[in-house]
Amino acid sequence: MEDSDSVAVARAKQGDGDAYRILVDRHSRSVFRLAYRMTGNEQDSEDVVQETFLRAYKQLHRYEARSSFSTWLYRIAANYSLDLVRRKKRHGEIGFQEQATEEEMGEVVHAVASDAPGPDRLLFSGAVQEKVAATLDGLSQQERTAFVLRHFEGQSIEEISAVLGLSNNAAKHSIFRAVQKLRRALEPLVAS
Repeated sequence: MEDSDSVAVARAKQGDGDAYRILVDRHSRSVFRLAYRMTGNEQDSEDVVQETFLRAYKQLHRYEARSSFSTWLYRIAANYSLDLVRRKKRHGEIGFQEQATEEEMGEVVHAVASDAPGPDRLLFSGAVQEKVAATLDGLSQQERTAFVLRHFEGQSIEEISAVLGLSNNAAKHSIFRAVQKLRRALEPLVAS
């Protein structure tokens, strides 16, 4: 896919709008997933996707193939997501909280009606999810981004380093600190 990305990027740099549309179609879902995991809000995530591709288009002439196009996009998306989260915190808006959509609520109702886990298990899962969200909200921006990229997006240490502009060791330490904080936060729930 990187080869086809480089071809599409080269065509887009020459003004081919269809080539850029291909890149948007190919990468918008993964950018949305990253944004959602960082902002915890679907509307903000959609804004991040839109802004990411707008910024990427405006700066396409600056893209150099030293890293993959997707890594470059992730860096733009991660930076914009962090800016958005910072701005919301400054204005006193709610932090990283996943809002249950009607679809998700329907899934919970369906799960209770089926032979899926019982209400006690769902309650425990909800408590764990709330604790994880609260803990992610308390991580530094670097730790949260590194953790999300590694454990939700499956990115390699090298890719995370490129996105965050860190050395491999610094990226590993950021992930390690995030995992330690999550372990400490979840320990009381797991122990009970």
